[in-house]
Amino acid sequence: MSFTPISESIAKNYLKNIQIVATDMDGTLTKTGKFTSNLFLALEKLAAAKIQVLIITGRSAGWVQAIKNYLPVVGAIAENGGLFYPDYNEAPEILTPISNMNLHRQNLAEIFQHLKSQFPQIEESVDNHFRLTDLTFDIQDLSRPELTKMAELCLGKGYGFIYSTVQCHIKPLQQDKATGLLQVLSKYFPKLTTEKIITVGDSPNDETLFDKSKFSLSIGVANVIEYADKLNYQPVYVTSKKEAEGFCELAELILLGRQ
Repeated sequence: MSFTPISESIAKNYLKNIQIVATDMDGTLTKTGKFTSNLFLALEKLAAAKIQVLIITGRSAGWVQAIKNYLPVVGAIAENGGLFYPDYNEAPEILTPISNMNLHRQNLAEIFQHLKSQFPQIEESVDNHFRLTDLTFDIQDLSRPELTKMAELCLGKGYGFIYSTVQCHIKPLQQDKATGLLQVLSKYFPKLTTEKIITVGDSPNDETLFDKSKFSLSIGVANVIEYADKLNYQPVYVTSKKEAEGFCELAELILLGRQ
């Protein structure tokens, strides 16, 4: 799978109308797991240019409630499309229809135990106490065949499975980042066309954000290349730099496109 590098000429031609940057967090806004001073500066520059940033991450509801309050963002979607925190409201909006949350959490726990019976090395992530719509365990050094088998086992129980650079997620079948983002855009940004939105990510749980039938402009930071053979959808462009540095590179190009 080949990737097309983002460039200044592309920015001037295709990024000049961008109004929202919908971005993954871990591996995209972080560098070796941390935010950087350059990232904060890039976010501030985008905000000053009236370009809104919307985070869409696999992290838990609890993590994301804090993140959206501390960063200059317009809101944040947690749990791979499961729920949304607007920037002006502490209460999340559940995006995935779940009729009985207690039963749902029980089902997720039972599926995890089923996976653990076949893969005894897996351990629940420490943030599961702060989750609503999914259940996660640390990805550790799981192989591609093991991850594929886990997805098959979850599907057999009527649930979905996805993974990122840090975690594996047991989730409702219909829950993914693109579905959640489209719901949020429809309700909170109804006048924006997809040509004014750019999606950004780095790993398999971001792949629906790279679906050109839903989002015409998408970017992978350079570390996405490591997952080239694992993506069903390819980002339209890729940065030359990895992780947060790749996002900062993209931010500068978006600002350049505005000039």
